[in-house]
Amino acid sequence: MYVAHLSLHDFRSYPAVEVEIGPGVTSFVGRNGQGKTNLVEAIDYLSRLTSHRVAADAPLVRKGADHAVVRAAVIRDERRAVLEIEINPGRSNRARINRSPLPKARELLGLVRTVLFSPEDLALVKGDPSERRRFADDLLVQVSPRYAGTRADYDRVLKQRNSLLKSAGVARRGGASAESALSTLAVWDTRLAELGAEMMRRRMQLVEDLTPLVGKAYEAVARGASRDDAIIGYRPSFALTGSESHLDDAPQQAVVGGPAPAPAPKPLEQQILDELDRRRRDELDRGVSLVGPHRDELELSLGDLPLKGYASHGESWSFALALRLASYDLLRAGGDDPVLILDDVFAELDTGRRAQLADLVADAEQVLITAAVPEDVPTQLRGRRFTVADGEVVADA
Repeated sequence: MYVAHLSLHDFRSYPAVEVEIGPGVTSFVGRNGQGKTNLVEAIDYLSRLTSHRVAADAPLVRKGADHAVVRAAVIRDERRAVLEIEINPGRSNRARINRSPLPKARELLGLVRTVLFSPEDLALVKGDPSERRRFADDLLVQVSPRYAGTRADYDRVLKQRNSLLKSAGVARRGGASAESALSTLAVWDTRLAELGAEMMRRRMQLVEDLTPLVGKAYEAVARGASRDDAIIGYRPSFALTGSESHLDDAPQQAVVGGPAPAPAPKPLEQQILDELDRRRRDELDRGVSLVGPHRDELELSLGDLPLKGYASHGESWSFALALRLASYDLLRAGGDDPVLILDDVFAELDTGRRAQLADLVADAEQVLITAAVPEDVPTQLRGRRFTVADGEVVADA
């Protein structure tokens, strides 16, 4: 699978631009601020319906315009499809396939898949837990697009539940009855537990699947490292009990003539409900939900030490790169090659690591690279090149 043509209208700095791409390696070269990252950001947005640079859609629309359009022709198994997303800040985005409207924009998810590595990825290892949760959730959407619906439903439930907690907490502190809000809260507790349990199971399975791939990738990109050095783990916001902490839902079997079996572990949904009940007073005092996947952590370690606070700059870069390469391998194993995007990455690497990375990605079906100068692109990845300057994208001879 690869992107054959990209068309932008009022996206970022581009009033309009058309770019023919194709399989193999394509580089976009230009000074900072000329718009080369905007091109690859648009392709990544079409894949995930979110930007790797900003949280909201408004900055994606060119100043003075009320919406932006990203359109791409995608080739899969020699069949061509035109995917389109109309970005409408403050309103619902609209999506089309071959000019036919889709009921929901998120129905585009999974039709083109990307893995993007950029300098912002240092936040994966040095930033807040929210950065790592976002990494896991974005990857899960690419693995299974239906996960996007689960995540969106959970976010809506969380928002409503937080609103009720604030109302009930204010009522309690003012001496008024909070009985009505608390009775309504029980309904949202159940829904939060259902959706939260599904998200946690999926995240824990993702960590299990990624672990060997991250170790392999870290060994390849970090000098003198072994595949046992890089460790990832999943830490929920409360201690799990029983088989749910090991992703095993099989009931325990009694042994004839043996001792009585241990009590069956509680389903994850019930464990969440129990913890919500235990933390009720704290939640009412603070007016926020303290239990659920929105407070979980994806833990990253080098050997026995947590990566954050202990790793050097080079180790942090290598780990972030290993996470992206592992993501690529995971998606590749489940179907077509995703589009691999390396956004201004090589300038941060020394000659040896540039060569290592180039060797690792050279056989990808499509690699898109941005760089400030041609010399930043390794010799192994010298494919088609575009010069980006003054709002124009021109193919080099």
